[in-house]
Amino acid sequence: MIRERGCSYSKCYDRLIDIMQSQKIVAAAVPSEVHKDDAHLVKVYRELFDVVPADSPELREEAYRLRYQVYCLETGFENKDEFENEMEMDIYDDQSVSSLLIHKNSGVVAGTVRIILPQEQSGGHEIPALTISEELGELGEDVLPRGRTAEISRFSVSKKFRQRHYDTHIPGIEENAGSPESQRVIPHITLGLMTAIVRMSVEHNITHWAVVMEPALQRLLRKLGIRFTAIGPIIEYHGRRRTHYSDVDSLLNGIYEERREIWNVITECGTLYPYTGDK
Repeated sequence: MIRERGCSYSKCYDRLIDIMQSQKIVAAAVPSEVHKDDAHLVKVYRELFDVVPADSPELREEAYRLRYQVYCLETGFENKDEFENEMEMDIYDDQSVSSLLIHKNSGVVAGTVRIILPQEQSGGHEIPALTISEELGELGEDVLPRGRTAEISRFSVSKKFRQRHYDTHIPGIEENAGSPESQRVIPHITLGLMTAIVRMSVEHNITHWAVVMEPALQRLLRKLGIRFTAIGPIIEYHGRRRTHYSDVDSLLNGIYEERREIWNVITECGTLYPYTGDK
Protein backbone atom coordinates (compact mmCIF):
# COMPACT_ATOMS: atom_id res chain seq x y z
CA MET A 1 0.00 0.00 0.00
CA ILE A 2 1.04 3.64 -0.05
CA ARG A 3 3.34 3.85 2.93
CA GLU A 4 3.28 7.17 4.72
CA ARG A 5 3.36 7.21 8.53
CA GLY A 6 0.11 8.39 10.05
CA CYS A 7 -1.51 8.54 6.63
CA SER A 8 -5.09 7.37 6.08
CA TYR A 9 -6.16 5.54 2.91
CA SER A 10 -8.06 8.62 1.74
CA LYS A 11 -5.12 10.97 2.27
CA CYS A 12 -2.75 8.54 0.58
CA TYR A 13 -5.07 8.13 -2.37
CA ASP A 14 -5.42 11.90 -2.66
CA ARG A 15 -1.63 12.09 -2.85
CA LEU A 16 -1.51 9.59 -5.68
CA ILE A 17 -4.41 11.27 -7.48
CA ASP A 18 -2.51 14.57 -7.34
CA ILE A 19 0.51 12.91 -8.92
CA MET A 20 -1.64 11.19 -11.56
CA GLN A 21 -3.55 14.37 -12.42
CA SER A 22 -0.34 16.36 -12.72
CA GLN A 23 0.84 13.80 -15.27
CA LYS A 24 -2.54 13.85 -17.06
CA ILE A 25 -3.14 10.12 -16.65
CA VAL A 26 -6.58 9.22 -18.02
CA ALA A 27 -8.28 5.95 -18.86
CA ALA A 28 -8.98 5.08 -22.49
CA ALA A 29 -12.60 4.83 -23.61
CA VAL A 30 -14.15 1.46 -24.39
CA PRO A 31 -14.80 1.18 -28.14
CA SER A 32 -18.48 0.82 -29.04
CA GLU A 33 -17.95 -2.38 -31.05
CA VAL A 34 -16.84 -4.39 -28.00
CA HIS A 35 -19.27 -7.18 -27.02
CA LYS A 36 -21.62 -6.14 -24.21
CA ASP A 37 -20.41 -8.76 -21.69
CA ASP A 38 -16.77 -8.01 -22.46
CA ALA A 39 -17.37 -4.27 -22.16
CA HIS A 40 -18.95 -4.87 -18.74
CA LEU A 41 -15.82 -6.67 -17.52
CA VAL A 42 -13.66 -3.82 -18.80
CA LYS A 43 -15.95 -1.22 -17.21
CA VAL A 44 -16.00 -2.91 -13.80
CA TYR A 45 -12.26 -3.45 -13.87
CA ARG A 46 -11.60 0.21 -14.61
CA GLU A 47 -13.93 1.25 -11.83
CA LEU A 48 -11.69 -0.68 -9.43
CA PHE A 49 -8.14 -0.11 -10.71
CA ASP A 50 -5.84 2.35 -12.40
CA VAL A 51 -2.61 1.38 -14.17
CA VAL A 52 -0.09 4.13 -13.55
CA PRO A 53 3.36 4.43 -15.14
CA ALA A 54 6.00 4.84 -12.43
CA ASP A 55 7.69 7.61 -14.35
CA SER A 56 8.47 10.00 -11.52
CA PRO A 57 10.73 9.59 -8.47
CA GLU A 58 7.69 9.50 -6.16
CA LEU A 59 5.95 6.74 -8.08
CA ARG A 60 9.11 4.69 -8.50
CA GLU A 61 9.55 4.81 -4.74
CA GLU A 62 6.04 3.37 -4.34
CA ALA A 63 7.11 0.45 -6.53
CA TYR A 64 10.33 -0.09 -4.57
CA ARG A 65 8.43 -0.05 -1.25
CA LEU A 66 5.97 -2.69 -2.40
CA ARG A 67 8.82 -4.80 -3.75
CA TYR A 68 10.51 -4.54 -0.33
CA GLN A 69 7.34 -5.77 1.37
CA VAL A 70 6.94 -8.70 -1.01
CA TYR A 71 10.50 -9.76 -1.77
CA CYS A 72 12.17 -8.95 1.56
CA LEU A 73 9.58 -9.18 4.33
CA GLU A 74 7.02 -11.68 2.99
CA THR A 75 9.01 -14.13 0.88
CA GLY A 76 12.56 -13.57 2.05
CA PHE A 77 13.81 -13.76 -1.54
CA GLU A 78 15.99 -10.72 -0.83
CA ASN A 79 17.84 -9.79 2.37
CA LYS A 80 15.92 -6.99 4.09
CA ASP A 81 19.07 -5.82 5.88
CA GLU A 82 20.49 -4.68 2.54
CA PHE A 83 17.73 -2.09 2.15
CA GLU A 84 17.80 0.30 5.10
CA ASN A 85 15.39 2.68 3.40
CA GLU A 86 12.83 -0.17 2.99
CA MET A 87 12.92 0.13 -0.80
CA GLU A 88 14.07 -2.94 -2.75
CA MET A 89 16.21 -1.98 -5.77
CA ASP A 90 18.85 -3.66 -7.93
CA ILE A 91 21.24 -2.94 -10.79
CA TYR A 92 18.55 -3.52 -13.40
CA ASP A 93 16.30 -0.65 -12.28
CA ASP A 94 18.43 1.83 -14.23
CA GLN A 95 17.46 0.04 -17.46
CA SER A 96 13.86 -0.74 -16.53
CA VAL A 97 10.45 0.88 -16.75
CA SER A 98 7.89 0.17 -14.05
CA SER A 99 4.15 0.57 -13.46
CA LEU A 100 1.82 0.58 -10.47
CA LEU A 101 -1.67 -0.87 -10.16
CA ILE A 102 -3.81 1.31 -7.87
CA HIS A 103 -6.99 0.10 -6.15
CA LYS A 104 -9.12 3.23 -6.49
CA ASN A 105 -11.48 2.94 -3.53
CA SER A 106 -8.80 2.25 -0.91
CA GLY A 107 -5.83 4.05 -2.41
CA VAL A 108 -3.75 0.89 -1.98
CA VAL A 109 -0.91 0.22 -4.38
CA ALA A 110 -2.21 -3.22 -5.32
CA GLY A 111 0.70 -4.29 -7.47
CA THR A 112 3.78 -3.35 -9.42
CA VAL A 113 5.73 -4.80 -12.33
CA ARG A 114 8.71 -3.76 -14.43
CA ILE A 115 10.20 -4.74 -17.75
CA ILE A 116 13.99 -4.79 -18.04
CA LEU A 117 14.88 -3.29 -21.39
CA PRO A 118 17.38 -5.06 -23.66
CA GLN A 119 21.06 -4.25 -23.44
CA GLU A 120 21.16 -2.88 -26.99
CA GLN A 121 18.40 -0.39 -26.18
CA SER A 122 19.44 0.59 -22.66
CA GLY A 123 23.21 0.42 -22.82
CA GLY A 124 23.08 -1.53 -19.55
CA HIS A 125 23.36 -5.19 -18.67
CA GLU A 126 22.16 -8.24 -20.56
CA ILE A 127 18.70 -9.18 -19.27
CA PRO A 128 19.17 -11.66 -16.38
CA ALA A 129 17.06 -14.42 -17.95
CA LEU A 130 19.71 -14.85 -20.65
CA THR A 131 22.40 -15.40 -18.01
CA ILE A 132 20.23 -17.62 -15.82
CA SER A 133 18.98 -19.96 -18.56
CA GLU A 134 21.52 -21.58 -20.87
CA GLU A 135 18.65 -22.90 -22.99
CA LEU A 136 17.19 -19.43 -23.50
CA GLY A 137 20.58 -18.09 -24.46
CA GLU A 138 20.90 -20.73 -27.15
CA LEU A 139 17.78 -19.55 -28.99
CA GLY A 140 18.54 -17.88 -32.30
CA GLU A 141 17.87 -14.26 -33.19
CA ASP A 142 14.97 -15.37 -35.36
CA VAL A 143 13.23 -16.79 -32.28
CA LEU A 144 14.36 -14.30 -29.64
CA PRO A 145 15.81 -11.08 -31.11
CA ARG A 146 18.05 -9.73 -28.36
CA GLY A 147 17.57 -6.08 -29.23
CA ARG A 148 13.77 -6.28 -28.92
CA THR A 149 13.38 -8.72 -26.01
CA ALA A 150 12.53 -7.36 -22.56
CA GLU A 151 12.33 -9.33 -19.34
CA ILE A 152 9.17 -9.20 -17.23
CA SER A 153 10.37 -8.81 -13.66
CA ARG A 154 9.34 -7.98 -10.08
CA PHE A 155 5.74 -9.04 -10.72
CA SER A 156 4.49 -8.15 -7.24
CA VAL A 157 1.06 -7.97 -5.62
CA SER A 158 0.21 -6.49 -2.24
CA LYS A 159 -0.63 -9.00 0.49
CA LYS A 160 -4.11 -7.49 0.78
CA PHE A 161 -4.83 -8.74 -2.72
CA ARG A 162 -3.65 -12.31 -2.35
CA GLN A 163 -5.59 -15.37 -1.32
CA ARG A 164 -4.69 -16.95 1.99
CA HIS A 165 -3.68 -20.26 0.40
CA TYR A 166 -0.92 -18.67 -1.66
CA ASP A 167 2.40 -18.61 0.18
CA THR A 168 4.34 -16.30 -2.11
CA HIS A 169 3.31 -13.34 -4.25
CA ILE A 170 0.79 -14.86 -6.65
CA PRO A 171 -2.24 -12.61 -7.24
CA GLY A 172 -5.60 -13.27 -5.67
CA ILE A 173 -7.75 -11.65 -2.99
CA GLU A 174 -7.61 -12.10 0.76
CA GLU A 175 -10.82 -10.37 1.75
CA ASN A 176 -14.44 -10.45 0.63
CA ALA A 177 -14.59 -7.97 -2.20
CA GLY A 178 -18.24 -7.03 -1.71
CA SER A 179 -20.27 -6.94 -4.89
CA PRO A 180 -20.48 -9.92 -7.30
CA GLU A 181 -18.78 -7.75 -9.93
CA SER A 182 -15.85 -7.06 -7.62
CA GLN A 183 -15.55 -10.73 -6.69
CA ARG A 184 -15.34 -11.59 -10.38
CA VAL A 185 -12.63 -9.03 -11.19
CA ILE A 186 -10.32 -8.81 -8.18
CA PRO A 187 -9.06 -12.45 -8.29
CA HIS A 188 -7.71 -11.53 -11.72
CA ILE A 189 -5.69 -8.55 -10.52
CA THR A 190 -2.98 -10.11 -12.66
CA LEU A 191 -4.71 -8.54 -15.67
CA GLY A 192 -3.90 -5.04 -14.49
CA LEU A 193 -0.21 -5.87 -14.33
CA MET A 194 -0.38 -7.56 -17.74
CA THR A 195 -1.99 -4.38 -19.12
CA ALA A 196 0.96 -2.44 -17.74
CA ILE A 197 3.40 -4.88 -19.37
CA VAL A 198 1.71 -4.52 -22.77
CA ARG A 199 1.63 -0.73 -22.50
CA MET A 200 5.30 -0.44 -21.51
CA SER A 201 6.32 -2.88 -24.23
CA VAL A 202 4.49 -0.98 -26.97
CA GLU A 203 6.02 2.30 -25.80
CA HIS A 204 9.53 0.83 -26.02
CA ASN A 205 9.13 -1.18 -29.25
CA ILE A 206 9.45 -4.53 -27.49
CA THR A 207 8.37 -7.51 -29.61
CA HIS A 208 9.41 -10.43 -27.37
CA TRP A 209 9.28 -11.26 -23.66
CA ALA A 210 11.34 -13.42 -21.35
CA VAL A 211 10.32 -14.18 -17.78
CA VAL A 212 11.60 -16.42 -14.96
CA MET A 213 8.57 -17.37 -12.87
CA GLU A 214 7.21 -19.74 -10.27
CA PRO A 215 5.13 -22.74 -11.39
CA ALA A 216 2.13 -21.32 -9.47
CA LEU A 217 2.20 -18.07 -11.45
CA GLN A 218 2.61 -19.96 -14.71
CA ARG A 219 -0.48 -22.06 -13.89
CA LEU A 220 -2.50 -18.95 -13.04
CA LEU A 221 -1.53 -17.26 -16.30
CA ARG A 222 -2.50 -20.35 -18.31
CA LYS A 223 -5.95 -20.34 -16.69
CA LEU A 224 -6.34 -16.80 -18.02
CA GLY A 225 -5.27 -17.86 -21.51
CA ILE A 226 -1.82 -16.25 -21.12
CA ARG A 227 0.52 -18.89 -22.50
CA PHE A 228 4.28 -18.46 -22.42
CA THR A 229 6.62 -21.16 -23.77
CA ALA A 230 8.67 -22.90 -21.06
CA ILE A 231 12.32 -23.64 -21.73
CA GLY A 232 14.86 -25.49 -19.62
CA PRO A 233 14.33 -27.14 -16.21
CA ILE A 234 12.96 -25.71 -12.98
CA ILE A 235 15.84 -24.10 -11.09
CA GLU A 236 16.45 -22.62 -7.67
CA TYR A 237 16.47 -18.86 -8.25
CA HIS A 238 14.74 -16.89 -5.50
CA GLY A 239 12.66 -20.05 -5.05
CA ARG A 240 11.69 -22.69 -7.61
CA ARG A 241 11.36 -21.02 -11.00
CA ARG A 242 11.46 -21.78 -14.69
CA THR A 243 12.34 -19.62 -17.67
CA HIS A 244 9.65 -18.80 -20.26
CA TYR A 245 9.48 -16.69 -23.39
CA SER A 246 7.09 -15.58 -26.13
CA ASP A 247 6.72 -13.08 -28.91
CA VAL A 248 4.17 -10.43 -28.01
CA ASP A 249 2.08 -10.88 -31.15
CA SER A 250 1.49 -14.63 -30.78
CA LEU A 251 0.78 -14.45 -27.06
CA LEU A 252 -1.81 -11.68 -27.37
CA ASN A 253 -3.46 -13.22 -30.44
CA GLY A 254 -3.74 -16.47 -28.49
CA ILE A 255 -5.51 -14.71 -25.63
CA TYR A 256 -7.91 -13.08 -28.12
CA GLU A 257 -8.82 -16.47 -29.57
CA GLU A 258 -9.15 -18.27 -26.23
CA ARG A 259 -10.35 -15.64 -23.75
CA ARG A 260 -11.69 -12.57 -25.55
CA GLU A 261 -12.78 -10.85 -22.35
CA ILE A 262 -9.27 -11.19 -20.92
CA TRP A 263 -7.77 -9.80 -24.15
CA ASN A 264 -10.09 -6.78 -23.94
CA VAL A 265 -8.80 -5.88 -20.48
CA ILE A 266 -5.11 -6.49 -21.22
CA THR A 267 -5.07 -4.60 -24.54
CA GLU A 268 -7.67 -2.00 -23.50
CA CYS A 269 -10.02 -3.35 -26.15
CA GLY A 270 -7.32 -3.38 -28.79
CA THR A 271 -6.31 0.26 -28.38
CA LEU A 272 -2.92 -0.78 -26.97
CA TYR A 273 -2.35 -3.73 -29.30
CA PRO A 274 -4.80 -4.86 -32.01
CA TYR A 275 -5.57 -8.44 -32.92
CA THR A 276 -3.43 -9.40 -35.92
CA GLY A 277 -4.53 -13.00 -36.52
CA ASP A 278 -7.03 -14.39 -39.01
CA LYS A 279 -10.45 -12.84 -38.48
